[in-house]
Amino acid sequence: MSNNPYRHDREELRELLHQYENMQAGKGHAFIEEEGFQQVIDYYDEREKFAEALQAANLAIEQYPYSASLLIKKADVLISLRKFQESLFTLEKAALFAGNDPALYVIKMDALLALERSSEAEELLAEIVPLFEGEEKIDLLFELADVFDDYESFEKVFDCLKLILQEDATNEEALYKICFWTDFTGRNEEGIKLHQHIIEQQPYSELAWFNLGAAYQGIKLYEKAIDAYQYAVAIDEKFDYAYRNMGDAYIQLKKFKEAIEVLEKVLELARPEAVIYEAIGHCYDKINNHTQARSHYKKASHLNPEDSQLHYKIACTYMNEGAWPNAIKSLQTALKKHLMQPAYNLALGRCFLEMGNIQEAVVFLGNVVRIKPKNVTGWTELLKCLYQGQMFEEGLDYASLAFEQTDSKPVFVYYTSAFLFALGRSKEALIYLEHALVANAKLVKQFIEINPALLQHQSVVELLAKYKKGKSRK
Repeated sequence: MSNNPYRHDREELRELLHQYENMQAGKGHAFIEEEGFQQVIDYYDEREKFAEALQAANLAIEQYPYSASLLIKKADVLISLRKFQESLFTLEKAALFAGNDPALYVIKMDALLALERSSEAEELLAEIVPLFEGEEKIDLLFELADVFDDYESFEKVFDCLKLILQEDATNEEALYKICFWTDFTGRNEEGIKLHQHIIEQQPYSELAWFNLGAAYQGIKLYEKAIDAYQYAVAIDEKFDYAYRNMGDAYIQLKKFKEAIEVLEKVLELARPEAVIYEAIGHCYDKINNHTQARSHYKKASHLNPEDSQLHYKIACTYMNEGAWPNAIKSLQTALKKHLMQPAYNLALGRCFLEMGNIQEAVVFLGNVVRIKPKNVTGWTELLKCLYQGQMFEEGLDYASLAFEQTDSKPVFVYYTSAFLFALGRSKEALIYLEHALVANAKLVKQFIEINPALLQHQSVVELLAKYKKGKSRK
């Protein structure tokens, strides 16, 4: 048994629980030391048997009425039982014997926040910070940060971490955590000042430089963010997160070649991730290197095969090259995962239209307007398709429906006019064209794009000239 300390401890605990049960039942004259009672309370507490834990705490306090640690244990159990006011009352008793026990303040903060007495919680934080120093103060602040997090007092989480770093500028746990909370709370300006101060003391802290960069990035000062990240990687050349954030900052500045360079560095330093390959693909897309863009999107897709968006992006690279069959194949893969995604249906409609397959194009563009009936782009693409397919009667009906569904957008009055001209109903077409010009003359370009041959109608040319002349007089 002596060679198995875990088993020995387990036997001791079993014997202790047996003694406690005898004491509880009034059998014999069992004696349990204060530390033994704490083990019994912990045993029940860890198994979430809070009523039994409270019972054990009460019996223990009967035996040791001046024990601050047992009173604090009881207060903690009362928190688990949501008896917050009773917990505070118990802590008042404990305070008479406890001195400055950090656990007392953590539990008291928990109770105050649970009772929504936030102003008292803030006063308590200000009161207790000067009472401690060194590691004890830091440990307490970490615990309080966790309590504030539990009650969604996120600003106070940031405050606790800031106090830790003011106490110990090199505390890695606090440096890691405050980066997230600076962004989450939006306290970027404060984060910048804090980390600038830390860097003055610790100029070779790569985490402080990284956090400074992230804070600058949070307020869109991307050039300054990049400078800070470059200091971070100069100190630690394997700091992959600094390269990752730097890549994002370069993308925001539209410096895509620089972004590719640093994101490739991330792939060298860390396990390949779909999001990095996708970001590199995006950069290649922006510099019109569609082959490389597609290659990286495919690598991302291999790592994250369920992401339909990646198949859509692969399709877009094919569309940019006019490789319509390949684009269709990728889009159909995307649609298998998200059948009624408007963007995928729209892209498929455009591909089939480019290939002259009007019937298939109408099906997918029709899906778009059914899914998003107020979307102007979906309607205009469908109407272009119907016009190109010489489905003028259907187009006229759909132009009217589009006008209704999109809160009377003038562009569909132009489409109505175009379809009427195509049907040989020129007088009606001119009336609609004039209405459209009155509503929004700038959109006349779209009318002409529908069919440039419309300008061969003398009446159209005269109306446009008349309208332009009338406008110039104004």
